[in-house]
Amino acid sequence: MPTVTVKRDLLFEALGRAYTDEEFDELCFEFGLELDEITSEKAIISKEQGDGKAEGASDTVLYKIDVPANRYDLLCLEGLVRGLQVFKERINLPRYEKIMPAKGEGQRLIVTEETAQVRPHAVAAVLRNITFTKERYNSFIDLQEKLHQNICRKRALVAIGTHDLDTVTGPFTFTAKAPSEIKFKPLNQSQEYTASQLMDLYRTDSHLRHYLHLIENKPLYPIIYDSNGVVLSMPPIINGEHTKISLNTRNVFIECTGTDITKAKIVLDILVTMFSEYCEKPFSVEAAEVIYPNGKTHIYPELAYRKEKVKPEFINKKIGISETPSNLAKLLTRMCLKSHVTGNGNNIEIEIPPTRADIIHACDIVEDAAIAYGYNNIQMTIPKTYTIANQLPLNKLTELLRLDLAAAGFTEALTFALCSQEDIADKLGMDISETKAVHIANPKTAEFQVARTSLLPGLLKTIAANRKMPLPLKLFEISDIVVKDASTDVGARNYRHLCALYYNKTPGFEIIHGLLDRVMQLLEVPPNQENGYMIKATEGSAFFPGRCAEIIAKGQSIGKLGVLHPDVITKFELTMPCSALEINIEPFV
Repeated sequence: MPTVTVKRDLLFEALGRAYTDEEFDELCFEFGLELDEITSEKAIISKEQGDGKAEGASDTVLYKIDVPANRYDLLCLEGLVRGLQVFKERINLPRYEKIMPAKGEGQRLIVTEETAQVRPHAVAAVLRNITFTKERYNSFIDLQEKLHQNICRKRALVAIGTHDLDTVTGPFTFTAKAPSEIKFKPLNQSQEYTASQLMDLYRTDSHLRHYLHLIENKPLYPIIYDSNGVVLSMPPIINGEHTKISLNTRNVFIECTGTDITKAKIVLDILVTMFSEYCEKPFSVEAAEVIYPNGKTHIYPELAYRKEKVKPEFINKKIGISETPSNLAKLLTRMCLKSHVTGNGNNIEIEIPPTRADIIHACDIVEDAAIAYGYNNIQMTIPKTYTIANQLPLNKLTELLRLDLAAAGFTEALTFALCSQEDIADKLGMDISETKAVHIANPKTAEFQVARTSLLPGLLKTIAANRKMPLPLKLFEISDIVVKDASTDVGARNYRHLCALYYNKTPGFEIIHGLLDRVMQLLEVPPNQENGYMIKATEGSAFFPGRCAEIIAKGQSIGKLGVLHPDVITKFELTMPCSALEINIEPFV
C-alpha cells in the first residue's frame, strides 16, 4: 500500500477542525485508510541517520497514512482532504469541467511516427491561472512521484512531465531521435548535455538511474520540444531546465507519455482534478489537442463521467445489511460516488467521477457502500447453511504418504516450483519443446524461467548442495508440477507428483524399487497386471540405458524409476551413482 505523508497542522487546517491522534486514527479507519505512523522530519532523520544528522531538522508533526493501492485520488493532501470532507458531508463533490479554448488558441501536441518504437502514446492538458504556494508546489511534485511509483510502474507505463507554459511556444512535438542528435540543459543542471552524456551522468544518480534501462538500449530516444526547438523533456528520464515550474508559475502544461494509453489518461485525469482547485476558476481544466501520426486528433483530458446501475438488494445481500435504497444512495454519495434512486426504488444510479478509476465492477461499488456503512456496524449472524470442513482427498493422501516415506528412512525436501529451462531440459537430456513447460513472461533471474515439469531437478540440486553430508543420501518430495494443457481455462494444469532419490557409492536400484513396492502396498494396489501395478523396461533420456522402467498402474502409465545417466549426474555437479523414482499419485485419490 502506498504511504502518503502529510503535515498534521496543514491537514487539520484544510479539514477545518483539529483532531486528537486517536480521533483522526478512527476517522481514517472509518474511511478505509490506516494511520500508519505519527512522526516528524527530525524523528525520521534521527532513526535513519542518527541523532547528529537530525540537528536543525523540523519538529513539525507528520502523519503517515496508508492508502489503498488503487485509490490514486488519495495520494496527495488535496485528494485526501476532499475525500474526507465529502465523507463527513461537509462539502459536496465538485464537478470537474473541461474548458475548450477558442479555435487556434489551444495547445497542440503533435506525435510523430518515430515514437512507435519507444513510447507511442501521449496525452496533455493545461492548468490555467494556477496559484502555487510552497506547500501546494511540494504536494504537486510529490503526487507525480507517487503516481510514478504506483500506477506508472516506475515510469515503465507512463512518465509525467510538467512545464511552465509561459516559457515555451506551442505547438509541441513528441518525436524520437538518435541520442547524438538530442542536446539540452536538463533539470537542475548548469550546462547542456547530449542524450548519451546524460545516460552516463545519471548512471550514478540514486534516483534517476533506476529509469535508464527503459530507453538506453533503444536506437531512438523520445523527446518533446516546442515550435522554437526548445526541449521540454526526454521522457521517461528528465525534464528540461528551461521549462522548470516554480512558485511563480501561473500556467502549467502537463504531458504524459507512455506505453499504455489507458494508464496515461488516468494519470492525467488524477493530476488535473487534484490541483485544478487552485486555478482561477476552480476545478476547471484547459483541454489540449493531441495529433497522432495517422492524422487523428484527440482532446485531453477526457474527464469522463459514467453511470452505473446497481440493485439495492444486491448491495444489501453482499454486505449482509438491510438498508433502504435512499440510505444506500446516501452512503455511496459519501464515498464520492454521487447516487440517487431511480424507478420504483429498484435501482440506484451511480455517477462515477473521473477521479475514481478504481471503480470497475459492481463489487467495487458494494465495497464502498460497506466502508461508508462501517464494517464494525455490520451485525454478526450465524450462516443460514452449515458445512463440515474436510481436507481435500489429494492433500490427505499426500500427508499420509509423507509420514510413511519418512518412516521408510527418506528425508523430505521442499524445492522451488520455478526453475531454469536448463534444469528441466538440457540437464535431463531433453529439448525444451518436449517438456510442455509453462514459461515465465518476464523472469527476474535465469534460475526462475519456467514452472517445473518434474520434481527430479530440484532434488538433484538439493543433493548437490548437501553432497558433503554422510552417505547415503535419501530424499523425497511430494509436490505439484505444472504442464501446458490447452483444454483448461488457464492453459496449464497441475499434477501432484511423488519423487524419491537414493544417492550412494552404489546405485541402490533395489532400494528405490522397494520404496515403490511399499508405496503401492500402502495404496492397496496389488502387484499384478489386471487391476494392480507392474513395471516394464523402457528408455528415458535421464536414465542409464537398460536401467529404466515404466510404472503401469490402473491401466495407465504413472511414472518411471531407474538409475540416472552419468551425464545427468555430472551436469548436476554430482559424482556418485543415483537412483530415482517419480510417479503421479492423482490416479490413487
